[in-house]
Amino acid sequence: MKPKVRKAVFPVAGLATRFLPATKAMPKELLPIIDKPLIQYAAEEAIAAGLDTLIFITGRNKRAIEDHFDGNNELEMALRSKGKNEMADMVKNILPEGIECIFVRQKEQLGLGHAVLCAERVVGNEPFALLLADDFLTYSGNGITSDLINGYEKTGKSQLSVMKVEGPDISKYGVIVLNNKTGLVSGIIEKPNFENAPSNLASIGRYVLTPDIFDILRNQSIGIGGEIQLADSINVQAENNRIETVLLNGKRFDCGNIQGYVEAIKHIAINYKFD
Repeated sequence: MKPKVRKAVFPVAGLATRFLPATKAMPKELLPIIDKPLIQYAAEEAIAAGLDTLIFITGRNKRAIEDHFDGNNELEMALRSKGKNEMADMVKNILPEGIECIFVRQKEQLGLGHAVLCAERVVGNEPFALLLADDFLTYSGNGITSDLINGYEKTGKSQLSVMKVEGPDISKYGVIVLNNKTGLVSGIIEKPNFENAPSNLASIGRYVLTPDIFDILRNQSIGIGGEIQLADSINVQAENNRIETVLLNGKRFDCGNIQGYVEAIKHIAINYKFD
């Protein structure tokens, strides 16, 4: 019997230099889409998928993320004293009952693969979801993380979320190489030239990974930029026919850059109910 996916990992230690000076003292993951920060959207997606343990890989100046998910009795009492009970309930219920938050410090930023490796002791020998809050996703149903978990439960293989990208923009992504015979992933090519792209399927920031990824990460060579690249380890899994894809059931906005962030705000603002 396959172990269940119960835990979600959120790498949130990045410096976010593209958003300076706004992110000099505030984590990028707390930048709001109207009235809710990016990291809360990602956490709610994980919870909607049935996950009950949220693991945040943090760095310096990221304490505010922990504070966001913690209780704030002083604020709650102040709101209730003014009759603002609905707002007080919102503050109290940032996370539902039964959800555990764990914060792990990444002392040195050595790439996404290293951030994932920092979660090993907490994750243990279990499959887990990996969510990059920079990727702001809209979706139907319970979301792409739920779809990835469903894929894992059917086959026991690691699952990559992908979206279709037509034209030259495909060169901005890690692009999936498919095995036409098996339908499995043969590998990922990072930012290929448009003419050489092996498919129109771009890997995006949601994964369900099996725990063997930790051994692969620990033993792999340092990659581009002197960092431990997650894509290199995924390629090892792919060579062993251990990777499948799940197509995104919504829209993606790259909030790792200002243009994508503004587009995400515009998208949500269209249907936002203003008081």
